[in-house]
Amino acid sequence: MQMLPLMQQRREVLNALFVRSHAARGEFARLAGVAAPDKKVRFQVKSVGNAYHIVDLVTGKTKAFRFNYQVAVNMAIAFEKQANRLAEGVH
Repeated sequence: MQMLPLMQQRREVLNALFVRSHAARGEFARLAGVAAPDKKVRFQVKSVGNAYHIVDLVTGKTKAFRFNYQVAVNMAIAFEKQANRLAEGVH
């Protein structure tokens, strides 16, 4: 399926902005004399309507949702820990 030209253009602009922001974060870390984080988070909490979705940034899919922000954040942290354990081979 082909993407509409306007959507493709928007995607290219967002990708370029992402590259520039990544470079800027690295430069700020260097200027501040701190190490840039090695690993990005995998799960992110996003507000969608009245709910908070816990999104897997690797797949882009919603893994779960909750109606309380703190509960959603705690669940995202638990998912993150579980993913790290699986990546390290510890079950």
